[in-house]
Amino acid sequence: QVQLVESGGGLVQAGGSLRLSCAASGRTFSSYTMGWFRQGPGKEREFVAAIRRNGGSTYYADSVKGRFTISRDNAKNTVYLQMNSLKPEDTAVYYCAAGLAYADYLVSKSSTYNYWGQGTQVTVSS
Repeated sequence: QVQLVESGGGLVQAGGSLRLSCAASGRTFSSYTMGWFRQGPGKEREFVAAIRRNGGSTYYADSVKGRFTISRDNAKNTVYLQMNSLKPEDTAVYYCAAGLAYADYLVSKSSTYNYWGQGTQVTVSS
């Protein structure tokens, strides 16, 4: 069992930056691929970024590539999402998730992830 708690959300102006954190409980954190997803108002949940258990591979949605960076610290059981050059369309509730992705194409699918946090709101004003 893994419990995930996100933090770091808030209100920021367009062009600004935020760093989200997701703290995990349990001693198996390093076994999981970690992902970030988001759900904007009136939209379906969508993939944002993912990182393999050893941090060796990262994956990004095209909409955030070059602006967001995912990283993890297995010693601290924490995964991060550094978000730069934020746009109003980045406004959403951001969720972190843990799962076992046995192939690259699976990292962007929400069904891959067994454990989810409660979400943190990110609002970008224009």
